[in-house]
Amino acid sequence: MGIDDKIGNASEEAAGKLKEGAGRTTDDERLEAEGRGDQTSANVKQAGEKIKDAFKS
Repeated sequence: MGIDDKIGNASEEAAGKLKEGAGRTTDDERLEAEGRGDQTSANVKQAGEKIKDAFKS
């Protein structure tokens, strides 16, 4: 997993957490769900990169 990928995935996950928190604070269910979706997407990407790294070794 390249450092750029790690940084990108971590920032996407952090942004998702912020969105989720903002949605929860403002009672915006759509924003909260979007945030959870962003976090899930980032986690899936991280898992895929780890699998690719395992096959490279």
